[in-house]
Amino acid sequence: MDNDKLIDMLSEPSSRDAAFRLLMQHYGRRLYWHIRRIVVSHDDAEDALQEAFLKIYSSISSLRSAEKLVPWLYRVATNEALRCLRSKTRFFQSIDDLSPALTDKLHAESFLDSDAAEVRFQQALLSLPTSQRVAFNMRYYDDLPYEQIAEITGKSVASLKTNYHYATLKIKDYLENSDL
Repeated sequence: MDNDKLIDMLSEPSSRDAAFRLLMQHYGRRLYWHIRRIVVSHDDAEDALQEAFLKIYSSISSLRSAEKLVPWLYRVATNEALRCLRSKTRFFQSIDDLSPALTDKLHAESFLDSDAAEVRFQQALLSLPTSQRVAFNMRYYDDLPYEQIAEITGKSVASLKTNYHYATLKIKDYLENSDL
């Protein structure tokens, strides 16, 4: 569905609910996996996605531009994923300190037939600082342009390119130097 038509439908009270269901059908899976790559746990991803869609629904009428839809959806989803991580931290603890716990969840939720290379790649991602991991995921998995990632994260395009570059170097180093 065309995002312009979707925005028009969302702004009309008579078609808002139907349009929102279309929006959830079209973007739900993408946003779920975006959140899941941040929080790792399926249950946490489901909870964060539900909270994100509640926030999206309650403020969708303020969105006027179809070209802003995707960055806005990702910003809400990213914020909910980060909120979920923050809820798991202790007082004055950084969400970056959750990396070992997230790695444990990764192993707990990996199925027996999971590709070992993919699990190692996910471990490498979890070794990154959260801001680098989020930027890397949006660029690598979601193929979002740096300009949209900048809108989502509030960071400059130059810093995102730098973060992505350093993230790729760290991932490569992790994969080359970690135990199999």
